[in-house]
This record gives sequence, structure tokens and C-alpha cells, in this order.
Amino acid sequence: MCRKALRDVSERRGRWMKRKRKEEGTRLTSRVRTCRWLNRVRASFKNKSIMGNTESVVVQKRLARFRPDERPVIEGAFNRLQGGTAGKTLTLDALKTSMSGLAPDSMIQRLYRCMCSIDPGLAAAAASGDTSSSAAPGVSREQLVVFLADALRGTAEERAPLVMVMTQRGAEAAAAVTCEEVAEFLQDLISAVVQILVHRGRLQGWKSGRMGDGSVGVKLLSEQMCSELKPTDQGRCDVSCLEDWIFRVSQVSLYLELLVAEGLSVSLSGRPAPTLLPPCRETPWDKLHCLLDVPTLMFLALQLPDRYSAPWRLVFSTQLHGESFTRMVSGLTRHGPTLLLIKDSVGHVFGGFASHGWEVKPQFQGDSRCFLFTVFPKLRVFTATGYNEHFMYLNQHQQTMPNGLGMGGQHDYFGLWLDSDFGRGHSRARPKCTTYGSPQLSGEEDFSVDSVEVWAVGKPPEPEEGEEGKRSVLDTDLEVQAIMEMTGKTLHSQGLREPEEEEQ
Repeated sequence: MCRKALRDVSERRGRWMKRKRKEEGTRLTSRVRTCRWLNRVRASFKNKSIMGNTESVVVQKRLARFRPDERPVIEGAFNRLQGGTAGKTLTLDALKTSMSGLAPDSMIQRLYRCMCSIDPGLAAAAASGDTSSSAAPGVSREQLVVFLADALRGTAEERAPLVMVMTQRGAEAAAAVTCEEVAEFLQDLISAVVQILVHRGRLQGWKSGRMGDGSVGVKLLSEQMCSELKPTDQGRCDVSCLEDWIFRVSQVSLYLELLVAEGLSVSLSGRPAPTLLPPCRETPWDKLHCLLDVPTLMFLALQLPDRYSAPWRLVFSTQLHGESFTRMVSGLTRHGPTLLLIKDSVGHVFGGFASHGWEVKPQFQGDSRCFLFTVFPKLRVFTATGYNEHFMYLNQHQQTMPNGLGMGGQHDYFGLWLDSDFGRGHSRARPKCTTYGSPQLSGEEDFSVDSVEVWAVGKPPEPEEGEEGKRSVLDTDLEVQAIMEMTGKTLHSQGLREPEEEEQ
């Protein structure tokens, strides 16, 4: 009996221990699962914290590019563009409303697509080969800050991915774009810049309604800037190609800065929006229709040496002063550096820049800062080659030397020539002008003049000592004047100046 009782007790104890171990195993499994779940939650929060810190670091680095007084402007741009509506993202409609009248819709869509593509934890998406839009619709505050920093204070390397995204026609990511796509982007960008200049009153005294067709100028300037691209053999441009282009062609950054600063109302005291047009003074716009348009003027103004920043003044125009070579010479010789514009009878527009005032003499003059250019049908500038120093030539009333105005080349084979018998000229450059490397500028080698303009673009020269009191013999000796008329000499200066009154 005792043995049986002991065996029963032992079996019951074994069953109890078995149940106990099973229960403990169940509790252990549950505890392990709970711990694993907690670990996953902790890891998730940790990863989110790391990502948030990464974004914060990138954004803070971008903000550090701005001065302390400028950072509130950058950080407050998000709320301003939203127009008072509360939201976590900036929508396309809000951006269109904010930029109404300042840019074409196509350019606004390009900006929006570019902002959406930015990864605030890295950089512009195109830099890593991913140009897809973010999952959440709209532009976040961090994306906008990174975009503003790269567009306004970025390097060519940082701006190239932005341009890549804005250049693409669709939302699909692409590793390269065509030159045609770049041209379309530039036309939108330049059109936006012109709209901003007009809308913001930044024309500096120029009257766009009394100038050439701006839409033609937009296409000409876009084509000129695209001609600086260095695409692959397949005619495509990747990010590195765009980076090199942005680095060499300063207008891309200038126009992008103006669009972002003025279009998004981001006014920074440390770096105001660039001035793209020179001031214009003393111009009778009610009587003039200028040969230049706004985009062409933007281009030519950038070609002048830095020190030529004086207001532009119209000193001769066939529309105002008639077809007079003598009157044109008067404007050329008394106003310092000048820009000469010629339109021929077949519609070609071209000219030259003289780095200082012209002198009437049978010798070449000028220096290597002079250049020739074409406006239509292509916008191009041709600078000195160094082959010779035949930069400028102006002569009149000589029997043994050519009489007229010339730039580049040599006698009878000038890169640009206007005959003193006003109305005729030539551009003989086969294959190119030796002085400027320019091709034939006019529609025909020997051309007929349709219209001419001369703009003084520099500071007028100071009068030499005693020059103010200097008077012509024709003003003081009427006998000499009568003898000249009897011998058949033409008084070319008659009517161009008034005799000074005698001192009382």
C-alpha cells in the first residue's frame, strides 16, 4: 500500500510539474513576443528620430547660407506662399495664385515639379538619379527651404539638378534631356523674367511698348544660350553637362535668381535681385520705336565691360535725325563709349560697341574691349581675336582715304562698314573678319541701310581745358564763310550747332 501511495503521489507531482512547465513556457513565449514587439517599436521610433534629425541638419545647413536677418524671410516664405491657408504642404494652386502675372503657367508648373522632387534629407532628387515626386502631394516646408537655398545661394553643382527637373517635359524621371527641352525651359524662364521686369516696374526707363517684339527676342536669347551647351554625341544633356553650362553661362543663374527672388517674394537685404537692364535717360519715346527688344537688351548689357554702367542715352536715330552721316558723326564723337545699331533693307539687325569716343581721323583707333554683334536673325557677340588692332575707323572729307565708319578687317574689307554717302555699307568677312572673327553680319555683303541708332553707354568725356570757349572760325569770320560757299564747299556743320552769343 505504501509503495502504491508513493507512486501515485509521484505521478501526480510529475503531472503537476509538467503543467507548471507548460504554463511557464507559454508565459515565456508571450514575454518574448512582447519584448520583440517593444524592440521593434523602439527601433521604429529611433529610425524616425534619426530621419528627422537628418532632415533638420540638411535644412539647417541650407539656412546657414543666409545672414541672420535673412533667415526669417526664408523660413517665412512657406506661410506667405500659402496665402494664409493652414496646411502642411504648398499646393500648385496656391503657388499659381502667389505668382499670378509674374510667370507663365508652364514656368510655375516647372517650379512646382522641381520643389516636389527635392529630398530634404539628401539634396535635389536628380542629384541621386531619382527625380520622382514625393509621395505626399504638395511641397513641404523643408523642401521649399532647400529649393530656395540652392536656387538663391547654390553652386552650379547644386543648381544643375534643379534645372534638370525643370527642363523635363513630364513627371517621369530621366537621366538626360535634349537641347530642345532646354530651349523650351529657357523660353519659359526668359518670358517670366521679362514679365517680372514689367510687372515690378524694373524697366529702368525703357518702354517695352516702344521696343521690338519681345516674343522674338525671347526665342533669340534662348537659342543663343542653348548654343553654349556641350551635349553628348547623341544630342542629350545630363546633370554634369548642365552643371558645366550653368558654370559658364552666367545668365542662367541670374535669371533663376530673379525669378525665385521676385516671383516668390523672397527679398534679401544681403543680396538684392540682380539688375538686368541699364538705366535709360533722355529718350523721346513718343517719337522712337527702338531696334532693340527687352530680352536682346538684357543680353547686350551683360556683354559690356563692367565699368560701362552709366545710363544709356540715344544720341542718334534716323527716325529722329534723318539720314545724315554728319549728324551721326556728331553723336559718335562727343558722347564717349557708344553702341551702334544698324538694320539693313532685308531685316538683319547688327552693330558694334566702341569702348571710347570716336575720333575723325584716317587711322584706326580703339582697343580690344570693342566688339561686333548680331541681333537678328541670330543673337551673337564677336570679340577681338588679337590678330590686328583695326578696332575702329572713322573718317570724313578725305580724298586719299576711305570716308565712312568701319569696325574690323581692313580698308574695303571691313567687318562692318557704313559709307559717308549715307545709306550704303558692307560686311565683307570671308570666311571671317580678321579683327573680330565675325562672319558676314548683314543679309547681303553690300547692303542698304534701313535705320540706324547710336546709344551712348558710358560716362561722357570731360571737356578738355579751354575747349568750352573754343569757337569755329565760321562763327567769327563771315568773310571766310562766304568764300567757302563761293568755292562750292559744303558747310556740313551748318544747322547742327548754333553760334555762341557774344559776351556783353
